[in-house]
Amino acid sequence: MKPTITIEYCPKCRWLLRAAYMAQEILTTFEDEIGAVTLKPSEVAGRYQISVGSEIIFDRKRQGGFTDIKEIKQLVRDVVAPQKSLGHSDRQNEKQ
Repeated sequence: MKPTITIEYCPKCRWLLRAAYMAQEILTTFEDEIGAVTLKPSEVAGRYQISVGSEIIFDRKRQGGFTDIKEIKQLVRDVVAPQKSLGHSDRQNEKQ
């Protein structure tokens, strides 16, 4: 069974568009590896978390802010498809 990714966002902070953009990017990049991306309005003010199944892979408060989509894709890849190359977004290419 393919994993589900949940993006929990604060609707009061108006983060729906950010969540929808990230969902689109994740779906495009991992269309064969994931079953779904769910957008979930949070009941906790200021929350923005991304989970794969029950594992939180990104938390805005813990990270001290938002990160770019490249890093989100790397975090998702590390859980759902560790061998998958992300092309120009891949960590190994950053070092060159």
